[in-house]
Amino acid sequence: MGKTGLIYDPRYLEHDMGAGHPESPKRLRAIMQRLEQSGVAARLTKIEPRPAEDEWVTQVHQSGYVALLNQQAPTSGRISLDADTSMSPGSLAAAYLAAGGALAGVDAIMAGRVQHAFCAVRPPGHHAEAGRAMGFCLFNNVAIAARYVQKRYGLQRVLIVDWDVHHGNGTQHSFDTDPSVLFFSTHQYPHYPGTGRATERGNGPAEGFTINVPMEAGEGDDEYRAVFQKVLVPAAEAFKPDFVMISAGFDAHRDDPLASMGLTEEGYADLTAIVAGLAKQHCQGRLLSSLEGGYNLPALAASVERHIQALVDA
Repeated sequence: MGKTGLIYDPRYLEHDMGAGHPESPKRLRAIMQRLEQSGVAARLTKIEPRPAEDEWVTQVHQSGYVALLNQQAPTSGRISLDADTSMSPGSLAAAYLAAGGALAGVDAIMAGRVQHAFCAVRPPGHHAEAGRAMGFCLFNNVAIAARYVQKRYGLQRVLIVDWDVHHGNGTQHSFDTDPSVLFFSTHQYPHYPGTGRATERGNGPAEGFTINVPMEAGEGDDEYRAVFQKVLVPAAEAFKPDFVMISAGFDAHRDDPLASMGLTEEGYADLTAIVAGLAKQHCQGRLLSSLEGGYNLPALAASVERHIQALVDA
C-alpha cells in the first residue's frame, strides 16, 4: 500500500448536531465518496482509529472537563455545550475516536507503516480549550496528538500548521508558554472566534513560538502561497521540527458559506506541498493532517482530494 495513510471510521457519522448544522455527517460522506470515486482511496493505507485514552486527552484538557463531558453525554436528544456545539448520543464516542484517530495516525507514522496520514475525523478540534468545548469542537485532536508524539515517542519539537479559516484558539492556548511547539496559523481576520492577532506571539519562554498571520477577506491562492513561503518556511527552518501536523480546515475555499476567502483546491495542494516539503527536509517526512472545517460539500471533497494527492506525490 501507499506511503500515505487514511484514518476513517463510520462511527464519526454518529455525531449529529441537528438538521441544518453546517458541521454535519454529510461532510465525511462527501469526502469518502469523492476519494472512492476518484481512485485516490485505493492508493492509501487504511489505518483503524481507536478511542483515545483519558491519559492522553488530559495532557491537553482538564480532567474535570473530561469528566463533565462524560457525565453530560446524552442517551437521547441533544445537550448544548455552547451556542454552536452540542452532543448527541453518538457524539462523545466520536470525539474520543477522533482524538484517537490522530493517535493511531501518529503510531502508524512512527512505526514506519506510512510516511504521512490524513485523519478524516469529526468532531473537529482546534477551538476546544483546556476546559471548554466551543466552535463545533469537543477535544483538540491535533493538540492531543502533539503531546502524544512528544511523551509517547520522545520527539521534542512539533510544528503545527493551522490553515483553517478560523483561528485555532484552543491550540494556541494549549501551547502558549511552551517553546517545544511552534504554532503557525493563517485565518480570516476579523472573524470567529476573534483571536489570532499578529501581536499574539506566545508568552514567557514561548514568545515568538506562536505565529499568527491574519488574512483579509478575499485573499486567495497567491496570497496564501506567499505567506507560507515568506513566513512559515523560514520559521520552520529555524525551528527544525521533529514532527509536523496540519489542522486542515478547508473553509478558506472561495465557495465556503462560513467565510469570505478565495482559496481553491489547487491552492490547498500548493500549501500541502510546501508543508510536506518542510516535513521531508526536517523530519523524514513525518506529517499528520487532521480535518477541521470546510462546509461547502463539493469544495470540501475536492480540496481534501487534492490535499491527499499532494501528500501522495510528496
